[in-house]
Amino acid sequence: MARYRTYIDSPASAEDVFAYLADFQTVAEWDPGVRSARLIHGEPAAVGARYFVVAGFLGRGIPLEYEVVHSAPPTDRTEGRVELEAHTSDFRSYDVITVAPTEGGCRVTYDADLALKGFRRPFDPLLALSFRVIGNRARHGLATALASAPVA
Repeated sequence: MARYRTYIDSPASAEDVFAYLADFQTVAEWDPGVRSARLIHGEPAAVGARYFVVAGFLGRGIPLEYEVVHSAPPTDRTEGRVELEAHTSDFRSYDVITVAPTEGGCRVTYDADLALKGFRRPFDPLLALSFRVIGNRARHGLATALASAPVA
């Protein structure tokens, strides 16, 4: 299993950042590893919403269908949390985004788990190495996007 976890502080409100990130089609705006993303079912950020995402990996596009399996917006005192899951015949991706209010805006925690399936499982350590590079690029893009208040 490959895991990438990062924290990013933003001057924007937790409510605005949550609305921006929980609508997962915005991933194409800040993650350079994502070629495209669009909502294909349901309401943005709502449980059951599905997003068609094309991720770039080793020069090819990998189609993924992410589903929101949990979504709870932040309040003045509690963090917001959205959980998304995607499955292919090759791997499972599970992403958890939390947005906690702070004195100066909010703190985003992005926690992603990627696990290979079947006969590919022994290659998880190699995947973990490349996932770190991919995650660092996504973190940089997200930090840039959240440096100012995103439009919800």
